[in-house]
Amino acid sequence: MRLYSLSVLYKGDPKVHLLKAAYDVSTFNFFQRSSVQEFMTFTSQLITERSALGSRASVKEQEYLCHVYVRNDGLAGVVIADNEYPQRVCFTLLDKVLDEFSRQVSKMDWPSGSPATISYSALDGYLSKYQVPTPRT
Repeated sequence: MRLYSLSVLYKGDPKVHLLKAAYDVSTFNFFQRSSVQEFMTFTSQLITERSALGSRASVKEQEYLCHVYVRNDGLAGVVIADNEYPQRVCFTLLDKVLDEFSRQVSKMDWPSGSPATISYSALDGYLSKYQVPTPRT
């Protein structure tokens, strides 16, 4: 079970753009890492674009499962994981990240934000913390 990517995007008009992302491409060959990361960024934007406001979905893309949650305010999150990673845990993570992101980053910054301008550093921590989902007892 593995998480590869955790992204926060904004579904604006006319297009979707990435606000912040974290990647774990350490399991890939060194020479493949940048293209794998580009694929994950592109896929995250594409499935957010194709998802309606207020929707959740899980989309299979190659050997990955992409879980997307687009809130009614246009803020969206995407987790890219392998097929074995529990779907419920992905959506719990997305809820948590989007709530925290919306409290820490002004809504006015979403339409024009980019990974370079948005100050939100928790994604890498969440990506490593959720790498091994703990079963509920």
